[in-house]
Amino acid sequence: MDNKFEIGLEQRKATLGAEYVQNTLDNADDFTRPFQEAMTAWCWGFGWGDDAIDAKTRSMMNLAMIGALGKMHEWELHCRGAISNGVTVEEIRAIIHVIGIYCGVPQSLECFRAARKVLDEKGMLD
Repeated sequence: MDNKFEIGLEQRKATLGAEYVQNTLDNADDFTRPFQEAMTAWCWGFGWGDDAIDAKTRSMMNLAMIGALGKMHEWELHCRGAISNGVTVEEIRAIIHVIGIYCGVPQSLECFRAARKVLDEKGMLD
């Protein structure tokens, strides 16, 4: 593997959790492994692998973009990662407000549902 894969693997594990990432890679087969390797190198090695933007800011950007796309399984996963990268409950709420403004109230409601699930699991809501 090249350097981007190694950088990406480290960043991916730091954000999403080593166990989750390892399970994903271990469960990859001949059909899905090339994608997992390419995505780790491209998204996490190239996209997340420099110091131009810190991990917290990248997580906030991801929540906004993935929320705009309506990819709620990925949004939930990245919400967990955002918390690992230091994003606060208040910042998650503000991101969802922006999603509501630019993408519509129904999409913000979906994000609130996913966020509540993650935040409840982590005991972060009253």
